[in-house]
Amino acid sequence: MRIGIISSGGDCPGINATICGVGKSAILHYGMEVVGIHNGFTGLLNKEIEVFDEKKLSGILNLGGTILGTSREKPFKKILNSEDNKPLVILQNYKDLGLDGIVCIGGNGTQKTAYKLSRLGLNIIGVPKTIDNDVYGTDFTFGFDSAVNIATEAIDRLHSTASSHKRVMVVEVMGHKAGWLALYAGMAGEADVILLPEMGFNIDKINEKILQRLSAGKPYSIVVVAEGVDAGQSRAVDYISSAIENVTGIEVRATVLGYIQRGGNPSPFDRNIATRLGGHATELIASGKFGRMVCIDGSKVSSVDLSDVAGKTKLVPADHDLIVQGAKMGISFGL
Repeated sequence: MRIGIISSGGDCPGINATICGVGKSAILHYGMEVVGIHNGFTGLLNKEIEVFDEKKLSGILNLGGTILGTSREKPFKKILNSEDNKPLVILQNYKDLGLDGIVCIGGNGTQKTAYKLSRLGLNIIGVPKTIDNDVYGTDFTFGFDSAVNIATEAIDRLHSTASSHKRVMVVEVMGHKAGWLALYAGMAGEADVILLPEMGFNIDKINEKILQRLSAGKPYSIVVVAEGVDAGQSRAVDYISSAIENVTGIEVRATVLGYIQRGGNPSPFDRNIATRLGGHATELIASGKFGRMVCIDGSKVSSVDLSDVAGKTKLVPADHDLIVQGAKMGISFGL
């Protein structure tokens, strides 16, 4: 068999470990030929490929980013006044390249594209990746643990400066629709207020919490906010920072972690689940089971049908045990 590997969407720690897991098991165990497709779906449109051997896949497992490069090309997105039919170009290139299957590594958008390509007739296996941990159908995505570690370390460091200067620190972490990163990093970093897109917030409740801490002899606070929290026309981190300072009179400093959360080498946990997911993707290909996305189900590696994943987002439920426990410990979730 001849299989392709593609990484699409935002970069994230653990992609190279997945490429290694797919490629090495395909070459060494199943005797497959492995082709790397560069620059996401753009590379599939332009036939930008590289044939991998075991040597080329050695020494990449611990590296951040992706040796294949990536793009945010969405081949099924309609473009007005364009005669290009990108999906059919991809189908023809798939045939021209002699591929028997493609492993698509990516987040929600990539898995949706993977599903549509499978409907078009391509043999597809999806591998979920994102630091947001919001891909439906899997308990965890690789990249999430690495980002939690980075965000938690930043919060830890802000505790000392917030305490020294008696300030409120408002920390923005990534997460447009889902607040998994804010929740896990906020809890691990012992934040006093954690704001998630799923729950919204009441600024009066946030100020009440901060003033309660002040009256209890705690003149500093840490507020962790996901970037997707709705603050009307304003960016949440800016609105919340101004509102806290105006009402409480306490000096506030805002910190936006930004792309630093996506960079760097993957954590050992992410390296291992990426390796396991990649290996299982190859196993599914060898078994002829296509149109599926590999996933983490509890402690096991499994797979789900791409039709059950496409177009869905995994959100933080209000009764998540970390939220319940956090509330018991006096942490405010803004309501």
